[in-house]
Amino acid sequence: MSAMAFLTVYVLCTIGLNSSMTFYDAMLPDITTDERMDAVSSSGYAWGYIGSTVPFIICLALIMGGPALGVPTMLATRLSFIITGAWWLIFTLPLIRTYKQKYGRERGPQDTIGHIVGGVFSEVGHTMREIAHNKTVLVYMIAFFFYIDGVHTVISMATSYGSALGIDSTQLVLALLVTQFVAFPSAIIYGKLAGRVGTLNMILVAVAAYMGIVLFAAFFLKTAFEFWVLAIMVGLFQGGVQALSRSYFGRIIPKEKSNEYYGFFDIFGRYASVMGTFLVSVVTSLTGNPSLGVLSIGVLLVVGFMLLVRLSRMTQAAA
Repeated sequence: MSAMAFLTVYVLCTIGLNSSMTFYDAMLPDITTDERMDAVSSSGYAWGYIGSTVPFIICLALIMGGPALGVPTMLATRLSFIITGAWWLIFTLPLIRTYKQKYGRERGPQDTIGHIVGGVFSEVGHTMREIAHNKTVLVYMIAFFFYIDGVHTVISMATSYGSALGIDSTQLVLALLVTQFVAFPSAIIYGKLAGRVGTLNMILVAVAAYMGIVLFAAFFLKTAFEFWVLAIMVGLFQGGVQALSRSYFGRIIPKEKSNEYYGFFDIFGRYASVMGTFLVSVVTSLTGNPSLGVLSIGVLLVVGFMLLVRLSRMTQAAA
């Protein structure tokens, strides 16, 4: 396969994955109640961490150990793609067989494919106006845009920062695996704690923790051991903040329009990380200091935290 063909397939796969996540997130109001939403969302993230780690370990072992068993590295790499695709297919089948959509607009006889596609843009505009007039949803989405940007930037740039500090690739990969395993029980515990002290309060705790993680990475991260400490700290809060952000949003939006609202939710979540990466790159380039670049992520987290505090006061005043 040529480089251009591979890049095309990669782009299409990325579009498919990110598009599917919108529908996946929007299923949450369909499959559970508001009271159980935190626990279900947290369990979904928790098992997702394990589910993504298992095939990764299998494929990594195949690629690294394949030559000793007579399997060329290129063949092992190709087999890894097949294993990953089969893993997705096998665990998608139960969802396809059992999922029933509860909320949504009924499709009438006049709703042809052309009519549905043509009405998408007007419905998007209508949803945007609804969000603008719903102060709770609006403040939360803006807060989410900033703090999840910081979270995703920490996750996506951790290995790059570790490499810049001279930490070898094996240590980086192993540390990221530890993050996944730590995130599994942490996400479940987070869901249980949300039921006791409140979802919004637990999101605030996670964002504050990420501020501490950024400070640690900027001023104390120098060795492989400290990178392992960073990986564990990220794992403790990564799943919780993502899971509870999704479940809290599911409770404050109109259930019958969950697909439209979660579409905006995922756009904010996935494209926000571009701003964080850009901010880190600009600050690092201007100062020549990667630590200051990492520290700039804290600005996003602080803005998100302040907006969440405002949202908390709004909800308390409305109660």
